[in-house]
Amino acid sequence: MTILEIMVSMAILAMMSLLIYGAFDSVTRGKTIECARMARYREGRGAILRMSREIPSAYLSDHGTKSVSTAARLTSFVGSSGSTYQRLDFNAFVHRRTERDAKESDQAEVGYFVVKSPGDSQAKDLVRREQPVPDNDPRHGGHVDVMAHDVEEFTLKFLDPMTGNWLESWDSMSANGQPNRLPMEVRITLRLVGTQNSPPTSYGARVLIAVIQPLGFGN
Repeated sequence: MTILEIMVSMAILAMMSLLIYGAFDSVTRGKTIECARMARYREGRGAILRMSREIPSAYLSDHGTKSVSTAARLTSFVGSSGSTYQRLDFNAFVHRRTERDAKESDQAEVGYFVVKSPGDSQAKDLVRREQPVPDNDPRHGGHVDVMAHDVEEFTLKFLDPMTGNWLESWDSMSANGQPNRLPMEVRITLRLVGTQNSPPTSYGARVLIAVIQPLGFGN
């Protein structure tokens, strides 16, 4: 074999190696993109499913004392309006005790709202707040967990059973709102920013609330 033949053989081998590497790299990148897209879909579906399970368990209670100084805990269902990001805080029977002999029941304060992502000031995250012991402040306390990253839209609509209209907000604690009553149905819209230059993904659900009248115990 001459030196020229050896050089030609090495060049052909290098080209074949480059083509094989390119094929494997393309497959690897495609798998990575698809895995990220599937994880994104699971995140959006998981957030919608969790809200769809918890909102139907919302409740209001007529329990309380007439004395201001010994006022009992308040229950509420408050959905604030917003063009892109809304917030919902309510009481529901959704809490699960994880510690033995904990002074807790299945009642809890729950809230869904959008905040700035800690890792990216330009991104927004949908978070869930839960406080296992309800108190007079339905918007604060408890612990907060992220439900979905890079949220582009989170909106809610509430069906008023008295008028049959869909409302942008709901306030069971205000005399100017919907005092001491719950909506019949809640419509959820969630849109997440796409991954790897893919378009945004939208998710939605309509959930019925089981009991829309306040609960009374031995009045």
